[in-house]
Amino acid sequence: MEALRKFEKVLEIVDQNNRSAARLIPILQAVQTEYRYLPEEILTFIATSLGISPARVFGVATFYSLFTLKPKGKYIIRVCDGTACHVKGSMNLYDTLCKKLDLQDGSDSTPDMLFTVETVNCLGACGLAPAMVVNEEVFGQLTPERVDVIIDEILAKEAGNEFDAYGA
Repeated sequence: MEALRKFEKVLEIVDQNNRSAARLIPILQAVQTEYRYLPEEILTFIATSLGISPARVFGVATFYSLFTLKPKGKYIIRVCDGTACHVKGSMNLYDTLCKKLDLQDGSDSTPDMLFTVETVNCLGACGLAPAMVVNEEVFGQLTPERVDVIIDEILAKEAGNEFDAYGA
């Protein structure tokens, strides 16, 4: 019964896309939005539901960088390490995040799956260097101190406290 419940939302997404293999990318996007990653057993279920090979589904899921096969946190932090950001100290921001969130042993996610920290080649926000994105929100002209404040604000929000670390 539990396994069936696990696939209900996936089946709903597949049905909303008319069980069309041509809609594989939007299906994978919707599933990833729901689960925050693409679990292997769900990819196999999608393949079966669409009548295509699991290899095709896995091929698409691993080809596009927007898809991930491993769990990510509720807050995905992408630190730009493009040329402009790198020159202006983006790796100091990354180091600050890793230290503040106590990420160790090459882990990119906190044990509670609240945060995932990644570096990206470019965010396209070179005029704001150094920059990072938290989910869909862009932050620019950052310092390690400002990164600290941003994380504190998110943690306060998660704790249910309406504290605004920016003082607004």
